[in-house]
Amino acid sequence: MSIVSNLKVVAAKRPQQQPAIVQRRNKLINRVHDQLKLAKAESEGREYLKARRRRVKNPVTGEYAEAIVSRKPRAWYWTADDGKVYIELLFGTKIRELAKGKSANELGEMKQLVPMIEALKRAVTAGDLYIQIEAAGAEVGKRFLKVETI
Repeated sequence: MSIVSNLKVVAAKRPQQQPAIVQRRNKLINRVHDQLKLAKAESEGREYLKARRRRVKNPVTGEYAEAIVSRKPRAWYWTADDGKVYIELLFGTKIRELAKGKSANELGEMKQLVPMIEALKRAVTAGDLYIQIEAAGAEVGKRFLKVETI
């Protein structure tokens, strides 16, 4: 008996394009996942570098080639003067409010950071931050509005 005959084969069609809110939510989940990896690496005494593909121009020949470039993601968390750890939610380069007028979440110690980021990731996945994602999308959309000339 062949392996293929044991598989559940169905006729499925992949969607051509996801809705904008789903794309933004997936992007935010990926960014939160990067923060999780960064926090875990720091707690273990390691350095986390994210690899990205870039087109790099060769200065001698002038040709472009793809290269893998590693860089450390910008941390969303920091330790204040009072010793407490704070974390903010960034979408793009803007800080998003988690509640009216409040953008940071206060943690007592650094060991609470990883569970907090995991909870944040679950919140994004569950759709709890829908309003913040929509607000970010609206801001981006404003930049692409056509300006009428008179």
